[in-house]
Amino acid sequence: MAHYLFNFVKRDAAKGPALREQAAGFLRVRMWGIDAGERHRGALAPGDLILIYLGAPEREFIGRAELASAVHDWSPSEAQVYPGGSPSGVLLAHVEEWDPPVPINTVLSQIDPAGGAKADHEAGVLRITANEYETTLTVAAGRAHSTG
Repeated sequence: MAHYLFNFVKRDAAKGPALREQAAGFLRVRMWGIDAGERHRGALAPGDLILIYLGAPEREFIGRAELASAVHDWSPSEAQVYPGGSPSGVLLAHVEEWDPPVPINTVLSQIDPAGGAKADHEAGVLRITANEYETTLTVAAGRAHSTG
């Protein structure tokens, strides 16, 4: 089992709904688009744990989930439901949306800076350590109420 951060940034968002609304829409249908050029695309596997992160300017975690599938092209029925533009992605299980969201600065203050954790990322999928994942959950449990 691996741990990942799914990074959703403004360049990924369609014009219209706010970044958080769009990401929450993916969580509600339990699907997340993964583009063909994504570095960790081939490594994502069922059972992996993910954090959902909104990049700048929000810089906050809005939830977590478990991967229910490896990356695959959407089936015709999945493509009808998926609210984004990506032709492929992963299915999600055990989805939690966090309200209020967890600011990354709160998490970074709890993590050893030598590990290289930071607020802004170029990649859409980043491998993170189990400690970074668990620290984020601990911070979230201290401030967030889970929904969904």
